[in-house]
Amino acid sequence: MAAPGGAESSFLTPGMGSNVTPPGPGDGTLHYSLIMQHLVGDKRRPVELIPGGLGGIPTPIKPEEQKIMERVMESCGFKAALACVGGFVLGGAFGVFTAGIDTNVGFDPKDPLRTPTAKEVLRDMGQRGMSYAKNFAIVGAMFSCTECLVESYRGKSDWKNSVMSGCITGGAIGFRAGLKAGVLGCGGFAAFSAVIDYYLR
Repeated sequence: MAAPGGAESSFLTPGMGSNVTPPGPGDGTLHYSLIMQHLVGDKRRPVELIPGGLGGIPTPIKPEEQKIMERVMESCGFKAALACVGGFVLGGAFGVFTAGIDTNVGFDPKDPLRTPTAKEVLRDMGQRGMSYAKNFAIVGAMFSCTECLVESYRGKSDWKNSVMSGCITGGAIGFRAGLKAGVLGCGGFAAFSAVIDYYLR
């Protein structure tokens, strides 16, 4: 008995003999080789995968300007500049606060019995605030830049980065007063950084 489908079924069944004639174009038959060319071959279209488009929250593709801004904000120079500005503001406020509770502000060492004027008190408070602001800005910039460089070199983000950067910063600041001061500064800053990192994390 003949198989249903006639010549079409004999074409789709392998090993039927050489008398099978391939179907002509436009007869509705799918060719496996043509399908594979569109799936994995040269005719395959590149599919652009959007993050979140596979079931998550759909997010738009970031423009090139946004990518550049993200790279700038993640750079060590930007982090150091931001820490410098923050340290300057914090140091200035701390210096003005300490000068406000100091009873010797405005007094002249040559004439300690003379009562200082308001102008002299404000001048001394401004000088102390500026001094603290400069010191805090330098320390903040050094610590932030060193931590960023250490993290980039190690390729890890853990507590060791802050400890190592604290040791480098404290050692560099204290080394100006000698080797012993540099070692103490390294140990002190490293311990302080470890405590702060522990409580912040």
